[in-house]
Amino acid sequence: MPEYTNDDVRSLVREYGVKFIRLQFTDIFGVLKNVSIPVEQLDKALNNELMFDGSSIEGFVRIEESDMYLRPDPSTFVIFPWKPREGAVARLICDIYNADGTPFIGDPRNVLRRAIAEAEEMGYTMNVGPEAEFFLFHVDEEGKPTTITHDRAGYFDMTPVDLGENARRDMVMTLQQMGFEIEASHHEVAPGQHEIDFKYSNALDIADKVVTFKFVVRTIAQRHGLHATFMPKPIFGIAGSGMHLNQSLMKKGENAFFDPNTPSQLSRDCLYYIGGLMKHISAITAITNPTVNSYKRLVSGYEAPVYIAWSYRNRSPLIRVPAKRGQSTRIELRNPDPSCNPYLALAVCLKAGLDGIKNKIEPPKPCDRNIYELTTEEREQLGIGTLPESLNDALHHLSMDGVVQEALGPHVMQRYMEAKKIEWNSYRMQVHPWELEQYLTKF
Repeated sequence: MPEYTNDDVRSLVREYGVKFIRLQFTDIFGVLKNVSIPVEQLDKALNNELMFDGSSIEGFVRIEESDMYLRPDPSTFVIFPWKPREGAVARLICDIYNADGTPFIGDPRNVLRRAIAEAEEMGYTMNVGPEAEFFLFHVDEEGKPTTITHDRAGYFDMTPVDLGENARRDMVMTLQQMGFEIEASHHEVAPGQHEIDFKYSNALDIADKVVTFKFVVRTIAQRHGLHATFMPKPIFGIAGSGMHLNQSLMKKGENAFFDPNTPSQLSRDCLYYIGGLMKHISAITAITNPTVNSYKRLVSGYEAPVYIAWSYRNRSPLIRVPAKRGQSTRIELRNPDPSCNPYLALAVCLKAGLDGIKNKIEPPKPCDRNIYELTTEEREQLGIGTLPESLNDALHHLSMDGVVQEALGPHVMQRYMEAKKIEWNSYRMQVHPWELEQYLTKF
């Protein structure tokens, strides 16, 4: 994103005839919120004078401490391309501040800023390249989403099999108009499933872009009469949607993960970062895979990772190291899904990786075999563990992991755990169609 100043924003608003500004932020679950203001209130917003009721936002504050301030980040200014030029609408992503002028500890953007600041103290900056997948479904006569796919295409298929290509093309063009550098877009493995990849950037910019990306994809799909969903596993028996996170650290302008003098050309920092991720991954999963449905994707047979291992070349482990080296050296974490809050997800990943570097946590040996084909005994011999099998399991690991808890901060940790335990208990008390089919006539 351009490094706009407040004066740049004022100038662009005048130049393009912007009439409304959406001040955007997310709750602790990554759900995008906004306060819309007329352009006449822009100066007030840029002067950090706009207040809102934080008690109405999931996971923020109690009713008795509800006054909070929106502080727009001018570098996030963008005009929505699908709105009319007459009366154009723009947006600014905001940081949340307390009434006393201090950053709100429960603001997900602030959580990521804290992790970034810790990395900077160690001399690092984090780069991330996400690969977010989504489904396009038909809507019914009343406009409600269905799980009926719009095509029967497969991986990399093209028109006329891929009926979502027009919608995906419009998504790409819209994202480009909003400052995204799109690297690729294609049909994914499952019918109705798509992926659009955009260029890596620093962690805060990418988290902003992920929430923007999801908003744009859903908006453009709706304009095509389709419903886009980032739900991890909407249909049983086919692949779910992931959001692989390609991660690297930079130090003094160079890729800190690259070392041309080692056989693998991976630095000690890279290996320690992998070690930190693997040590904390069970707790991290509660953040990167935050829903009951997330764990329907993390099962064998659908290309999603299940086992805690890493590899230079095969795609069955949790972490893969792509072949490119030099400035492109990176690790790919494969378990996250697009229902996560990207600010929290990147914060806990970075915190875990830094813990690995600080404490020189050695990863196990890489596993270049297809782990799905190994027996339980073979995996045990190789020391390969498994990811949590349910949200409840992941929350238990989160409750035991001080490093990941520190990344979240006490406010987010408490509110997140409370909300997710309610979600789990609501799910486990339901009677599902599968149970009726299995048991109603049997017993």
